[in-house]
Amino acid sequence: MKIERTDALNDIYQDARSIRQAVFVGEQGIDPQLEFDGTDGQATHYVAYVQNQPVATARATVTDHGVHIQRVATLAAFRHRGYAKNVLQAILDDERYAGQTRFYLGAQQTAVGLYQTLGFQQFGQPFMEVAFATLIWC
Repeated sequence: MKIERTDALNDIYQDARSIRQAVFVGEQGIDPQLEFDGTDGQATHYVAYVQNQPVATARATVTDHGVHIQRVATLAAFRHRGYAKNVLQAILDDERYAGQTRFYLGAQQTAVGLYQTLGFQQFGQPFMEVAFATLIWC
């Protein structure tokens, strides 16, 4: 497995987009206009590849509150193999975020355990956006 990242809307981004299309729009029924909200150009996109096939993705954006991780997704055929966890670890280890002390994300309730294995802790009460909880990295 290798992980690539990009700040451009290039081929790596297109691979991230195709994973998100399959997972969020295709499987979960998210409205494409909500999923592709016009902010992708402001984010760094990470994609995990297995034998040159894109299998997992996430994006990160630096905000006033820290590094905001979003759009974490793994294709169905590749789940439960640690690919999303590796993508998240790549974000946490990325030298561009050196000095950042706060990473945060909204997690679907079914994925909270994954994030907790990386040191995230739930913050506040769950909220409705397809049953999400806010987690921060400690």
